[in-house]
Amino acid sequence: MGFWSQLFGGKELTPEEEKQEQQAKQFDLLKYDGVKAMKMGKVDYAVRCFQETLKLKDDLETRDYLSQAFIRLGQLDEAVAELEQLAAAEPQNVSIQSRIAQVAYMQEDYDRMVAACEQALQTTADEPLVHFLYAQAYMGQRNVVGAIAMLTKAIALKADYADAYLLRGQTLLQMGDLAGADADADWLMTHVGEQEDVLLLKARLEAAKGNGDAAIGLYDRLVEVNPFSLEAYKERGRLRLDKGDKAGAEADMQKVLELDPQQLADVSGEYSAEGIEQRVKQAYSAVNPLGL
Repeated sequence: MGFWSQLFGGKELTPEEEKQEQQAKQFDLLKYDGVKAMKMGKVDYAVRCFQETLKLKDDLETRDYLSQAFIRLGQLDEAVAELEQLAAAEPQNVSIQSRIAQVAYMQEDYDRMVAACEQALQTTADEPLVHFLYAQAYMGQRNVVGAIAMLTKAIALKADYADAYLLRGQTLLQMGDLAGADADADWLMTHVGEQEDVLLLKARLEAAKGNGDAAIGLYDRLVEVNPFSLEAYKERGRLRLDKGDKAGAEADMQKVLELDPQQLADVSGEYSAEGIEQRVKQAYSAVNPLGL
């Protein structure tokens, strides 16, 4: 090696430098293999690659990849541990705090969500996503007033924030503010269109206002968009039963049973054609027209 180094004018590496060079090559190879495995869906193998990579050198990008892999595997505590190390290294990085809040939401750890959102807001108060996540945390803590305030702030920062309009409309409906919820639902119908969640909100609003026919029409459109919506069949069936349309109510409950047999079994035991009217009444007695 010394001969070739001298011939080409290079410097001969010391044993320690050669070791470092080999480690750098191994680091790059393991990291590349991990990223490639992630793209191929081999997430378990990707985790092993990233963990071995970090044994060679602490690298924030690798920790980021590892946190994503843990999330995909449902190992949320491990994902948060990696994200918290990223946050310690980059305390002003709002996106990391946002991701911690999102994982905490998956864990139903609303206190951690609030802490992450508070940390993010200390850096910037102008990120709509942070306010939206804060609203979700408040909802988990049953603080609906705080949630409405955060959602309103998110919409003020981002006028076309459809997810914020939807969650605010759903929350206002739960609070009994039909006018406020209707305004959000109308905005969504105009700007987003007849998506499943939007139609469900609008149908529940019409039902809450006592407009059964209008609500049924919206549920009709909803099952065209998603023929597998249990909520649509259950809630439309409740309205049909109230209107005396027993055949329609039975048809909807039959569809619920077809999609999820446990739904009816929970209420009335083993399903059979015998006594269906009574069974349907029992099943629908548990259905809240607001979907709560």
